[in-house]
Amino acid sequence: MKENTEVSSRLQKMLDFIGLNAPEFAKKLDYNRPQTIYDILSGKAKPSFDFFHKLANSEYSDLFDFKWFVDGKGEMIKEEPIITPLSINRKTKDGIIENQEVPFYDFSAVAGLQALFDSGAPHKALQTIKIPNLPKCDGAINVTGDSMYPLLKSGDIILYKQITVDDIFFGEMYLLSILTKGQEEYVTVKYVQKSELGNEWVKLVSQNPHHQPKDFKIKDITAIALVKASVRFNTMF
Repeated sequence: MKENTEVSSRLQKMLDFIGLNAPEFAKKLDYNRPQTIYDILSGKAKPSFDFFHKLANSEYSDLFDFKWFVDGKGEMIKEEPIITPLSINRKTKDGIIENQEVPFYDFSAVAGLQALFDSGAPHKALQTIKIPNLPKCDGAINVTGDSMYPLLKSGDIILYKQITVDDIFFGEMYLLSILTKGQEEYVTVKYVQKSELGNEWVKLVSQNPHHQPKDFKIKDITAIALVKASVRFNTMF
């Protein structure tokens, strides 16, 4: 029973890291109902071969170290990072910095993207990311969700440069915050394209074809940053 409890605790850490609850995670693993995930989380059942098979064929296979999940040894996240400059077919020309340290923030501990970008607000970085020969970046955060899959997976790190809406180059990928009709902040990573609704609108487009494009008014964008690079962790078994 103790072993089951430890495994359930590690599974909960995984879910917390990617920002999903049991039903959402079950759906990602193609389970018809979330009871299997609930049973592992409660310690009632051990992960089965089918569970590991589904996990190995999910979008999280390159993110989590299965050995850590089974016996708690090593780290939850795979050790070898893949750093991808997102500059293919870009309209923007980025100046390269030989060496820089980019602050990495815990976005879940910040009161929204606008607050994070507010230069007058104190934000303590969890650590810094040292990456040579990349364009100037203002910060880095973890991505959640699958709207930009497979280019970005939930748990990947994106590095960004803050801009204003006047500096938007259509077709680029942006991290942005939008104020919804209910006065709630909607934070997302999307391609920004021209909208058929007119110059006061933009169309946000996902890489994942299962997510439909959506139009928003430019005036409702409260914060925006150009995504410069992404970091993904992979390793050999």
